[in-house]
Amino acid sequence: MSTDTDTDLTRIAFVCVRNAGRSQMSAAFAERERDRRGLDVEVLSGGTRPADAVHGEVIDAMNEVGIDLSDRTPREITAGELRSCDYVATMGCSTLDLGDAPGVDVRDWALDDPGGRDPERVRAIRDEIAERVRALFDEVEASATR
Repeated sequence: MSTDTDTDLTRIAFVCVRNAGRSQMSAAFAERERDRRGLDVEVLSGGTRPADAVHGEVIDAMNEVGIDLSDRTPREITAGELRSCDYVATMGCSTLDLGDAPGVDVRDWALDDPGGRDPERVRAIRDEIAERVRALFDEVEASATR
């Protein structure tokens, strides 16, 4: 876990069942925020039952905002990985139970699945994710300066 010194690595994970849409978008936005803000943050993304590929409609929507997800592959994430994180955001669908995980700030964002949705709905989900990630990084940045 990180402490209040600015040299500590903060670990943030984004989790959904398939790791093919919401968690992939979240991780990409988090990587962008990390780089823009120059923060020492490790970003993880995964699912409990990963899909074979990221949803095509998600790749298209992210391309519209200058982020290429075409080379990403859904992956499984373990409870152990998540217990090592400072923040874990689930997308409203995770079946992974962390049990007692002291020091892990777990939040459920309860987002709609973009898989199979029309482009306008995928864009709305994407934009909501971008806002939530920015707000989370505002918190991370504020805690790093304390």
